[in-house]
Amino acid sequence: PPVGQQGRVRIVMESALTARDRVGVQDFVLLEKYNSEAALIENLRRRFGENLIYTYIGSVLVSVNPYKELEMYSKQQMERYRGVSFYEISPHIYALSDNTYRAMRTERKDQCIMISGESGAGKTEASKKILLYYTVTCPINEHMATLGDRLLQSNPVLEAFGNAKTFRNDNSSRFGKYMDVQFDFRGAPVGGHILNYLLEKSRVVHQNHGERNFHIFYQLLDGGDDDLLTTLALERNPQSYNYLVKGNCPRLSSVSDKNNWKVVMKALSVIGFTEEEVQKLLDIIASVLHLGNTQFGEGEEGETYITTETQITHLAKLLGVDVSALRDALTHKKLTAKGEEMISPLNFEQAMSARDALAKAVYGRTFTWLVEKINQSLALKEIYHSGKGCTVIGLLDIYGFEVLQHNSFEQFCINYCNEKLQQLFIELTLRSEQEEYETEGIAWETVQYIDNKIICDLIEEKHKGIISILDEECLRPGETCDVSFLEKLEDTLGGHPHFVTHKLANGKTRRVMSREEFRLLHYAGEVNYNVNGFLDKNNDLLNRNLKEVMCQSDNQILCHCFRREEVIHQKRPEMAATQFKNSLMKLMEILMSKEPSYVRCIKPNDAKQPGRFDEVLVRHQVKYLGLMENLRVRRAGFAYRRCFEAFLQRYKPLCPETWPNWHGRLADGVSTLVNHLGYKAEEYKLGRSKIFIRFPKTLFSTEDALQAKKPEIVITIQSAWRGMKARRRAKRRRQAAELIRKLIKGFIYRHEEYCPENEYFLDHVRCSFLKNLRKNLPKSVLDQNWPTPPPSLVETSDHLRRLHMRNMVMKYCRRVQPEWKKQMMQKVIASEIFKDQKDSYPQGVGRLFLDSRLEREQINLKVVQTLGNDKVQYGVSVVKYDRRGFKPRPRQLLLTNTFAVLVERTKIKQRVDYTALRGISVSSLSDGMFVLHMPNEDNKQKGDVVLHCDHVIELVTKLAMMAGKVNYVNVSPGSIRFVLARGKEGIIDFVRGSELKVAKGKRGHLLVVSLF
Repeated sequence: PPVGQQGRVRIVMESALTARDRVGVQDFVLLEKYNSEAALIENLRRRFGENLIYTYIGSVLVSVNPYKELEMYSKQQMERYRGVSFYEISPHIYALSDNTYRAMRTERKDQCIMISGESGAGKTEASKKILLYYTVTCPINEHMATLGDRLLQSNPVLEAFGNAKTFRNDNSSRFGKYMDVQFDFRGAPVGGHILNYLLEKSRVVHQNHGERNFHIFYQLLDGGDDDLLTTLALERNPQSYNYLVKGNCPRLSSVSDKNNWKVVMKALSVIGFTEEEVQKLLDIIASVLHLGNTQFGEGEEGETYITTETQITHLAKLLGVDVSALRDALTHKKLTAKGEEMISPLNFEQAMSARDALAKAVYGRTFTWLVEKINQSLALKEIYHSGKGCTVIGLLDIYGFEVLQHNSFEQFCINYCNEKLQQLFIELTLRSEQEEYETEGIAWETVQYIDNKIICDLIEEKHKGIISILDEECLRPGETCDVSFLEKLEDTLGGHPHFVTHKLANGKTRRVMSREEFRLLHYAGEVNYNVNGFLDKNNDLLNRNLKEVMCQSDNQILCHCFRREEVIHQKRPEMAATQFKNSLMKLMEILMSKEPSYVRCIKPNDAKQPGRFDEVLVRHQVKYLGLMENLRVRRAGFAYRRCFEAFLQRYKPLCPETWPNWHGRLADGVSTLVNHLGYKAEEYKLGRSKIFIRFPKTLFSTEDALQAKKPEIVITIQSAWRGMKARRRAKRRRQAAELIRKLIKGFIYRHEEYCPENEYFLDHVRCSFLKNLRKNLPKSVLDQNWPTPPPSLVETSDHLRRLHMRNMVMKYCRRVQPEWKKQMMQKVIASEIFKDQKDSYPQGVGRLFLDSRLEREQINLKVVQTLGNDKVQYGVSVVKYDRRGFKPRPRQLLLTNTFAVLVERTKIKQRVDYTALRGISVSSLSDGMFVLHMPNEDNKQKGDVVLHCDHVIELVTKLAMMAGKVNYVNVSPGSIRFVLARGKEGIIDFVRGSELKVAKGKRGHLLVVSLF
């Protein structure tokens, strides 16, 4: 197999043709008997038996539900299909997703993926896998990651409110969904939008045996906590609610409602629902259950009244409406006749219908609101993108063709939708085929196909179609019923080849048709529809007074769903079938504007069992999905097509002229190859960039010839590879020997001048030193280590060392902050004065030097005013010793820029001008004594100042720097002599002792004892 991106080996589609007898072909187009439905189903069966659930029909992906987890959806699998040509690797949902994404990026055209199939075939799972692929593989930022989470989390929310267990599927989508994912110019998902179609509202009030209501009801009862259920006036048992018991299936073995409740609550939070919105939403869900339990009684005169007062009270509270107004609206209706309003009581049946109509309307409109809210969360944010350069991939997950035992209005709409999609599918498939032929310059051959336009017209044509007749019957004054509608159909459509009723049918058909049924011959087969309920479901009316009550609801969601304009204007809304037809027309316009891709989903059995393949059931689906028609269209011309490069790359070993490489034009290479293989003119055509092969057997014989050729190719490749490896080993050995010789010779001549004999060795030594130096450079200015250089690099090494040191110093200086720089300057001065001279230096310099040791509040305001413009730069508490008797006096020493002052409370006791300061003396011990030496020429001078401070290192450093007297600081061992008043001399003696002490000593000296 050829080597693909990043050296990964790809298993190309053609390589699987050799196993076709066991696992079938990967593309139905390659079936020899392409007109045989049995051959198509047998191919599906073979692949299903090997867990190969995906098969192509050209560019259409057919998927069979395996009903089990398969190890084929990991992130590694996503990477395997990312950026790979569609046919280069085995069929997969990721291949189709990636092909659609790349087409959008390269062609800048909107794309759509249409997923169809009947209930239980895996449509919803397919759409989830596509979304997951895009959220994992597309480029994203933080905002886009949030959007990806919301896209994924919208699924469990919509499934909870729009899916239900049916007879065929435990998680059947009971609505159609079209989702647009918006991408920016880089291919990143930036927004999303969802359209929903035809929610099956009738399920809210009725379910067939073995089926359930929508999942959310059961999830709320099973997963909601006790406080929540108490608030909603609910109990856990689903059997207590009339709307949940009709299907007699309260629980599912395959689904945990409690776990799904947690998933849904988390998803609502991720999407952006507030706690208040979630509570209002749950109020509405609970109100539907209470509405179903609301019962009526009938009076003697036929009037109806509510018998369950508790239920109506809870119901009104949850709906946020007035209880009496709700009671009247459920038992009466408002009529307008000749401009006058009249209130008319409802009989028992009418009251029950009004109750059910309200339940359906409330749930249906809330579901629409839910979709709108999700759309707001997914909307393209203008703050991130303008939206102009955005392209779109649409995902259509819509009901497949339905044929049930009893088919009603819902099945009629669903099958009408499938007729339209089949019409679009055939039209787009033919168009894409024709465009490809024209692009490649190959003559287009007219294809015969079943055109189902006649059936679409039968349903939707104005004035004559079934929908028009249904609307007309609903609007006709007088007594109308479902039977009169059927009679109108017989009168209008009698004789149409695709329409039959019991009255119009022959004797054989009458035996299998009810008198209340009509039959349509769809593209996928015949379906009988029972007309009972058609008019009511099409009318979908809610009594006007019920609308008026709901418009006044305190619940913001219901207030949004039931607009006041709806009551004021009194304009009759469109009928349900017409609404569906119009929304379907808009959907067709959307799909026609995009480049389509298709996923056709098939369920292999009704029992949801893995490994079981029911051929009868599959045959029905093959028919309903129109797969044979699709295959016929695809095979009408050529069965197989590949670009020249891929075809030549794979089959070039079969021709000596193209093997191992072809250097000419690709078209000439392909032509040479097919001529050598003996292709006949009718078997193939060469386009502008592709080869078209008409018959699968031509491709099969070519692939078989390649398989037969492979052993010869393998031997050729092996011998070439082994020879190359041997030559490479011999070359490496020669190079190693030459290198060893150079090193030995260079070592011998290492002390000689640079010459050819030692140049390699010396270069190696220098290079080794520089590499070693690069790994072992000093990391800080204090690190003095440096590798020893070889003799030839001593001067270079010294130069590099200086450069490196200078560089480290510059980097260090740049990192120093102004405050720290000030600290460093003060510490440097302190070091110059006290290092190795005073015992307390290590402790004093290790502490942070503060801007001041006094708070602003500690300096008397009067002192500050006296100082005037001379701001205090530093302040500290000191002890002053008197000249007479050395009595200690507590003082504050304040330093300004030009002088220092000693302060006693509010009074300045002494001023020391820096210019007059003769010097500063401190001892060499760990005490805090220091002396400020003042001029003594004048007898009026008070003499030197003797002070003690706990921060003597810090204080003396700052004082010396401010006064500019750094060189006038004297560290004296033993004693300090100082001047008393009038020229007398005093002495301070310093000794070490066991305790700190300052006292008057012998001979009138001052004795200072420092700790050892």
